[in-house]
Amino acid sequence: MALGRVLVIGLDPVKIPGWDPAPVVAAIARGQARFADLGIEADTCLVAPDEDPDAAIVDALTQHDYACVVVGGGIRKHEPLLELFERVVNLVRQHAPGAAIAFNSTPEDTADAALRWLR
Repeated sequence: MALGRVLVIGLDPVKIPGWDPAPVVAAIARGQARFADLGIEADTCLVAPDEDPDAAIVDALTQHDYACVVVGGGIRKHEPLLELFERVVNLVRQHAPGAAIAFNSTPEDTADAALRWLR
C-alpha cells in the first residue's frame, strides 16, 4: 500500500556560514534512509535564506503531487527566519493544497512526522 509522496523542506546546512555542516548532513541522510526503509517516496528541498528560497520551494512543490510536506526545524525554530517559515506554510497551502503539513523534531525523525499524516 503506497502511503503517498513526501516533500521535506529545510535549510541547506552546507550554505549556512560559520559552522560545521557535517553532523546535520549526516542526520539528513539518516532521515532520508528511514523513508526508504519504510517504502515512502520522499524528496528534499534544501534552501538558503539569501538565495531566493521561495522560487526553489515553489519549484519543488510543483514537481509532484505530495501527500505530505514536512517543514524542518531549522526554518521553524530560528526566530530570525519567522517570515520565511510563514512564507513556506503559505506556499505549501497555495501550491500543494491537498498536502498535509507536518513538523519534525530532528532530521532523523522526519519520516515519523510524515507518518502521522500519511496513515
